[in-house]
Amino acid sequence: MTLTEPLLSQLQSRWKECARKVEAALDDWLPKADELPAVLHEAMRYAVLGGGKRVRPFLVLESCRAVGGDEEKALPAACAVEVLHTYTLVHDDLPCMDDDDFRRGKPTCHKVFGEGIAVLCGDALQALAFEWLATKLPEVGVKAETALRCVAVLAEAAGSRWLIGGQALDITEQARGYADRSPEKVRLIHERKTAALMRACCLLGGLIGGADETQLQALSDYGYWLGIAFQITDDILDVTGDPEKLGKSVGKDERQKKLTYPMVFGLERSRELAVEAVERAISALVPLGEAGTLLQALAQFLLQRQA
Repeated sequence: MTLTEPLLSQLQSRWKECARKVEAALDDWLPKADELPAVLHEAMRYAVLGGGKRVRPFLVLESCRAVGGDEEKALPAACAVEVLHTYTLVHDDLPCMDDDDFRRGKPTCHKVFGEGIAVLCGDALQALAFEWLATKLPEVGVKAETALRCVAVLAEAAGSRWLIGGQALDITEQARGYADRSPEKVRLIHERKTAALMRACCLLGGLIGGADETQLQALSDYGYWLGIAFQITDDILDVTGDPEKLGKSVGKDERQKKLTYPMVFGLERSRELAVEAVERAISALVPLGEAGTLLQALAQFLLQRQA
């Protein structure tokens, strides 16, 4: 498919609508900044409500809509994935991890609140994600067995075999000086660090929307390849991007000698791999027909994003 101007406009409008709904719910559901312990809750709100593209919540809501579901029922899951994603960013920015000073155009959580509170902020946000899935999904009419399945999907994606496992591999490989710079190793790390959570977002939306097994498989495959494409473009932007647009430092991957697609494949081949991943993501959505149009458009948009 071609990302025409009308389709891009439709995608951006829908994306903004989803972001508005999610941000209003996040503001309402997060603990208030003056609730004890105030410093922790202030840090949680600072991290979560400080901007961001809200790609993952969009995937939840749009996947639900694409299979004919009621997206209002998916709102708690969309918020859950955003607070879980934010926890990973807060921890990723710590000095013991990637040691970043800026995130979303402002000082990182540990720079404002200190390392100890930043660690606890991430811990609290992770717990909150599962609290919302377990309590708020049934409140909006999602069946208990579906809510339980959503908890399991997100927990698996966020655990030692996937998201956190990817971080562990990244740390251990960095300690070894990235001696193994094979295509297999870079894929192994990034499918865990990025693709697993995006796949989970699509599955959560599909489950809440009542998707059948064919639709769930389509969403799973789409989310995986979208995540791969997102990570490749993120790696490229760290080399070529504008820090003002990105809202974070650039060039840190090279400084830290991180295992990235440009390091392993070079920029030109990395761009080709991003295109290939987007094509696979779009192909995966064939079973959804026209209902998957905006998900396809999002995949195409990744190839031209600047932030």
